[in-house]
Amino acid sequence: MKILIIGLGSIAKKHIATLEKLNIAAEIFALRSSKDAQPYAGVTDVYDLSDVPEDIDFVMICNPTNLHFQTIQQVQSLGKPLFIEKPVVRHLEEIDALSAITVPTYIACHLRHHPCVQFAKDSIGDRKIKAVHIKCGSYMPDWIPSIDWKQGFRADKKASGGVHLELIHELDYATWIFGKPSGIQSDLKNSGELGIDIVDDASYTLTYPNFEAEINVNYIDREASRYMDIEFEDSVWHVDILNFRIEEDGEEIFSSDMDISDVYASQMQYFLNCLHEGIQPMNSVQEAAEVLKLALD
Repeated sequence: MKILIIGLGSIAKKHIATLEKLNIAAEIFALRSSKDAQPYAGVTDVYDLSDVPEDIDFVMICNPTNLHFQTIQQVQSLGKPLFIEKPVVRHLEEIDALSAITVPTYIACHLRHHPCVQFAKDSIGDRKIKAVHIKCGSYMPDWIPSIDWKQGFRADKKASGGVHLELIHELDYATWIFGKPSGIQSDLKNSGELGIDIVDDASYTLTYPNFEAEINVNYIDREASRYMDIEFEDSVWHVDILNFRIEEDGEEIFSSDMDISDVYASQMQYFLNCLHEGIQPMNSVQEAAEVLKLALD
């Protein structure tokens, strides 16, 4: 298997490690912007699309969000499937041009492959929901302690946009489980706590026929949490995504011994299976664009 990667940062390296975890024998090429770029073990650097082998199997787009649109436009000439890190693009005005894409595309929202999220989607059935509360809170300076976080792309408003785009996972899996809402109210704000000019606290209220789903994602919670609470008429599920377990009224009803690296492996295996079977993966460019519209509403 031959893979072209565009953007060789931390998430790209995580995907490379995932391929190794799956024992995928892959020849990996990285399109670099400079010949002074730091080499990475096992990866062949190329500097122009004309240097990319014609028989690559797919392209992985992992560069900063603000570069996704132009990168997608450039690599379409290769005619290869695209594995694109979320969010699909940075701006709403870029979305319309994506509708013309004909190659298979997958936008990497790995929580769709989390066992607790999958259990919730598969097991709610026809139970009546009263309310949903979704939260992902963390403290940005703790994300990658080894680097100056204020110099990273997540702290750059132009490059990443803010927490509402970086943590678009919550909006994505909410609409994957419950469907497209009939309405949405958004509150995107800068708390000032981090001293950087980005959206660091984002809240949404999604309206459904019989309930509302409230979502909060932020970079300012000192204690990390990631969960979904689903209130039914007769009980409450606490879906603890960080700890891979689900409780119903305080009693465990599901748990998994997977860890986050296994979730990434499940995602990659799913994508590779789709390629092998010649089918369009879920969360195509067009589907992800609908979630992006909600995030930027």
